[in-house]
Amino acid sequence: MEKAKISVIQLFAMMFLFELGSAIVVSYGIGAKKDAWLAILLAMCGGIILFLIYYFLFLQYPNLPLTGYARKILGKYVGWIVGLLYVVLFLYGASRNLRDFGELLLSSTMPETPLLALIILMVLAVCYVLYLGIEVLARTAEVFIVILIFLGFVGNLFVYFSGNVELDNLQPFLENGWKPILMTVPITTFFPFGEILAFTMLLPYLNRPELVKKVWLSSVILSGFALSYTISLDIAVLGVEEVERTTFPLLSTIGKVNLFEFIQRLDVIVVFTLLITMFFKTSIFFYSAVIGMVDLFKLKNHKQMILPTGVILIILSMAIASDFTEHLEEGLKLIIYPLYIPFFVIIPLFMLVVAIIRNGFKKK
Repeated sequence: MEKAKISVIQLFAMMFLFELGSAIVVSYGIGAKKDAWLAILLAMCGGIILFLIYYFLFLQYPNLPLTGYARKILGKYVGWIVGLLYVVLFLYGASRNLRDFGELLLSSTMPETPLLALIILMVLAVCYVLYLGIEVLARTAEVFIVILIFLGFVGNLFVYFSGNVELDNLQPFLENGWKPILMTVPITTFFPFGEILAFTMLLPYLNRPELVKKVWLSSVILSGFALSYTISLDIAVLGVEEVERTTFPLLSTIGKVNLFEFIQRLDVIVVFTLLITMFFKTSIFFYSAVIGMVDLFKLKNHKQMILPTGVILIILSMAIASDFTEHLEEGLKLIIYPLYIPFFVIIPLFMLVVAIIRNGFKKK
C-alpha cells in the first residue's frame, strides 16, 4: 500500500462528497412521492446500521484494507477470491458514476460532444490525481468541499428569492401511506449509503484511527440531511409529478431562477456541483479498486496500475448500457438486490461474525 496519511477533516470531506455523488442531482427517493425526504432519512438510519458492520470489522483489523482482512478471516484462497470480487465491484461503481457524469453533461451543456470524449477527459483527470497519491486527493477534497458549500448556499438563496418555492407541493404528509416509503428505503439505503464500503480500503491511511467512528457517522448523517433537503426543495419548486418525469430535477429547479430578468441560466451551479461530487466518488471507487489489486497481487507500487485500470474503466463505462435509459433501469433493477445486498450486507456481516468468534477463541 501507498505510504501516506490523511487527516480527520480530509476523510470527512471525501466521505461527504462521496455520499452526495450523483444522488444530489437525480430524483433520489422519488418512489416515495411527496414523502421522499422521509424515505431518505429512514435510509440514512439504514446507512448507520451498515456503518456499524463496517466499523466493527475495522476495529478487528485497523491496519488492513478490506481485501487484507478478507484473507485473514476467510482464509488465503477464499478470502483472495472475495477480495477480487470487491475490486470488480469498485470498478463497476466507478464506471457507473463516470456514465452518470457524461450523460448529465450531454443533456445539460454539451449535447454535441461525444460521450466517449467526456469520459476520457474525466478518467485522465482522475488518473493524474491518483498518480500523485491519496494525500493529494484528500487535500483537494478539503478545498472543494468549501466550494461546494458556497455553491449550495448561493443556489438556495437564488431559488428562494425567485419565489418559486411552494411548500404546499410537499403536502399532505403520508398521502399514499407507508407502503411506497418502505418500498423505496432499501434502494435509497444501498445507494449511496451502502457504497461507502469503499472507504474500508482507505481507513488504514487515517492518521487518527480512533476518530473513525465520529467522522464516518457525521458524514452519513450530514449527507443524509443534505439529500433529504435537496429532494424536498425539488418537489417544492417543481411538484412531485415533474420531479418523477425529470432525469435531473435539481437542474430544472435551478433553471427556474429568474431575478429581475437578469440573474438566470444558473445551470452551471448544478453542473459544477455534479462535476465536484462525481470526480471524488469516481476517484475513491477507482483508488479502492487499485489498492485492492496492489494488495491481492502483492505489487510494490500502485502507480503502475493507474493507467491500465483507467483504460478498463473507459471501456466498462461505455459498455454497461446502450443508452441512458437502459443505464438507469439497470441501476434500479439489476444492481440493488443481486449485487448490493450480498456485497454490502451478507458478506461483511458474515466476516464480522467469523472474526468475532475467531478472535474470541484466540483470547481464550
